[in-house]
Amino acid sequence: MTYAIRVNDQPFEDEPRPGQCLRTYLRERGWFGVKKGCDAGDCGACTVHVDGEPVHSCIYPAVRAEGRAVTTVEGLADADGELHPVQRKFLDAQGFQCGFCTAGYLMTTAALDEEQLGDLPRAFKGNICRCTGYRAIEDAVRSVRHTEDPGAGQAVGRNPGAPAGPLVVTGTARYTFDVDVPGLLHMKLLRSPHPHARIVSIDTAAALRVPGVHLVLTHHDAPERLYSTARHEHPTEDPDDTRLLDDTVRYVGQRVAAVVADSEGAAEEGCRRIEVVYEQLPYVVDPEEAMAPGAPVIHDKGPESRIARPENNVVGEVHGEIGSVEEGFAAADVVYEETFRTQRVQHASLETHGAVAWYEEGEDGRERLTVRSSTQTPFLTRRALCALFDLELKQVRVLAGRVGGGFGGKQEMIVEDIVALAVMRLRRPVKLEYTRPEQFYGATTRHPFTIRVRAGARADGTLTALQLRVVSNTGAYGNHGPAVMFHSVGESMAVYRAPHKKVDAFSVYTNSVPAGAFRGYGLGQVVFAVESVMDELARRTGVDPLVFRERNIIGPGEPMLSPGGEEEDLEIASYGLDQCLQVVRDAIRRYGDGEAGDDEVPEGWLVGQGTGMSMIATGPPGGHFADATVKLLQDGTYDIAVGTAEFGNGTTTVHQQITAGALSTTVDRIVIRQSDTDVVRHDTGAFGSAGTVVAGKAVMKAADALAVQILDFAAGQLGAAPGDCRLTVDAVECAGRVISLKELFQAARAAGRELSADGHWGGSPRSVAFNAQWFRIAVDPGTGEIRILRSVHAADAGKVMNPMQCRGQVEGGVAQALGATLFENVRLDERGEVTTAAFRRYRLPQYADVPRTEVHFMETSDAIGPLGAKSMSESPFNPVAPAFANALRDATGIRFTELPLTRDRVWLALDEASRKPQVR
Repeated sequence: MTYAIRVNDQPFEDEPRPGQCLRTYLRERGWFGVKKGCDAGDCGACTVHVDGEPVHSCIYPAVRAEGRAVTTVEGLADADGELHPVQRKFLDAQGFQCGFCTAGYLMTTAALDEEQLGDLPRAFKGNICRCTGYRAIEDAVRSVRHTEDPGAGQAVGRNPGAPAGPLVVTGTARYTFDVDVPGLLHMKLLRSPHPHARIVSIDTAAALRVPGVHLVLTHHDAPERLYSTARHEHPTEDPDDTRLLDDTVRYVGQRVAAVVADSEGAAEEGCRRIEVVYEQLPYVVDPEEAMAPGAPVIHDKGPESRIARPENNVVGEVHGEIGSVEEGFAAADVVYEETFRTQRVQHASLETHGAVAWYEEGEDGRERLTVRSSTQTPFLTRRALCALFDLELKQVRVLAGRVGGGFGGKQEMIVEDIVALAVMRLRRPVKLEYTRPEQFYGATTRHPFTIRVRAGARADGTLTALQLRVVSNTGAYGNHGPAVMFHSVGESMAVYRAPHKKVDAFSVYTNSVPAGAFRGYGLGQVVFAVESVMDELARRTGVDPLVFRERNIIGPGEPMLSPGGEEEDLEIASYGLDQCLQVVRDAIRRYGDGEAGDDEVPEGWLVGQGTGMSMIATGPPGGHFADATVKLLQDGTYDIAVGTAEFGNGTTTVHQQITAGALSTTVDRIVIRQSDTDVVRHDTGAFGSAGTVVAGKAVMKAADALAVQILDFAAGQLGAAPGDCRLTVDAVECAGRVISLKELFQAARAAGRELSADGHWGGSPRSVAFNAQWFRIAVDPGTGEIRILRSVHAADAGKVMNPMQCRGQVEGGVAQALGATLFENVRLDERGEVTTAAFRRYRLPQYADVPRTEVHFMETSDAIGPLGAKSMSESPFNPVAPAFANALRDATGIRFTELPLTRDRVWLALDEASRKPQVR
């Protein structure tokens, strides 16, 4: 009997493998629009139609598709290439950011009937988006158009769509593994079952006998060199405590060996056959215990690894005092002290970590290693691979396709090193793609923090002292640990002008899954504590919380002082915090009296409102470099070459807009090459909110310089003065005469010239951005259920380059922060093993969970950022948790000090409070 299936009207007769799911069957035949997000039917990224019905293809057996018609996102458009109405709607609304989930949403939406369209929370319960905050998706479904086609030179401040938009909605945007590599081998990892152990022996003979297995790598094959998986421009910012494969394992889930085989199944079987004998060692999972005398030492390394105190498991620390906090507390009328705790949070990028690598011939005819990776840092990863394997830069190429979400999690090298080693050994292409469970226990998380805050104020609400003791759990390895700890106590304290400040902060090793970079980079954890304390001080002094903040925040031109150390290149180049607080005041006036938004609050529910605010540097310290080139092409259009990666952050669109403005053209006449160490110059990476303020400034400098070149050259060709010439969409006009850009290109070529200009920006000096969040909520005291009645966010982004995209960044940041505030929690058992290694055990915000946030942009223009712009990808996250906690305090009278604010935690606190005797 012949197997038959039609995919997008194409017949296939090859039978699936036993147990094969429809997703892998389709992808193996080139339908890359079908994405792998979870392999458990939880996220919807793999949604396709089978006989017109949407199914999650990752859990749909391919054999069941026999005799049926399957449609993927590539098959939605008609035979003439006319987009399906749903594709057109998502394109017009730009209902996506990274776009990895978009195909699934398109396929789900295309199958909805009128009744289902009327209940989108139910209709989308099987789909997850980590980027958008869902408003943009709803607008797409409702046919709301946001994209526009601005005129020549008018793109800045307008809403042109993302350049990759048509590719995203047709499923032809190419992410990391959306490539067909001939002869590809597959890697799987054997991971440690112990929190701390020494490998006594490891026997790979049985694994090598598995049919299809080509290679098994262990610590015997790994370089001895230590490094950090964290990627920074200056590698010395992070401790060198990691070995590619180590003979000591320090957490449950650490990689022990790698098996490379013809198939994933054979590689997995090879992992099962490896025999490892471990000597188990004492372990510690609590950071306070890890610092105590007699605790197990996790990294017994010398000063060359740059670990502050390895004997106490302290990877980094900061201590400092401004003035005398004891004098400040003595002068206070009210002193408040409390301990706050934040939890581990997973980045949950829908595209998991992974890389595929192979050898190819370089321009010099020599073989060189090529690594295609889901990374935010192609250039830094190339540099790290070269250092690790003693290679020259020209021997390694690293490139990123479109990246399916990052949020800081892909500012690491945690797959590229092991894949590169296998390729160097086998001289064949090798792929490693993390499963969703591996993403939880084999990647990184947000740092859990414990923050002890003591603050004092006079009766009029003036701060007298602010003191912090911060302990950050960096897990088994120190990647990003010291830097996150340092940043956490920077702007969170500097935004307030208390005369006396003190900080003691520690980044501590434990035998648990490593933490790493995450949106906000430690600031959100400490802002939760500090803003909660400010709210409490306002209550205890009887001062309105907004007035209390206005009385104590720094103003324009004031020094930003943190006892952790002053950052000399940081300045307030524009100031919008006063405007942010005014937005909150206006929201309270409009919604705070309960007339708007409270009509659906059941009787007996408790209602409250709360505010949080934050300040963040618009770039990382120590230099963040970007180089860009803009040149005129033969057809009269332009080319931008810039290194920063695109993962929904929108920098590609902004770079087009900047260039279009400088060259008086339209965005459709500009192409961008990026994220490939072969075709663009150096870029530190797409992290630290640097895509607009660093890479964008490099692009602006290059575009401005090219405009001058073109006008000068055109003036020479026409015998006119450069001042009498002006650029138009496709030509230069000089004193009434016109020469086309095509003609200019040919004239320059004939003269042996290329009309091309470079731009560079080093990321310093840096400015600051401000944000404020306000919530009005209702709480059911009988169940702990919380409803968000209103959500208002004020963002000081300077000159907003693309309001549609920037609003999406704010909404996505608020949504992700709400997940961390309300339910996201990477749970560990007593051995440090992750117990929530699946989406169905790790609650992510879904469509029904996220309110529509009212977003306001402040009227500021930054003196440092390109065209007055500031960063706005990280900062919206930071004030959300304290604003919510303050609203909950207002509603219940209880100060909640630990995240997440789950329904059961709220109910238990309310129940306990109800049992306490009332004081008369």
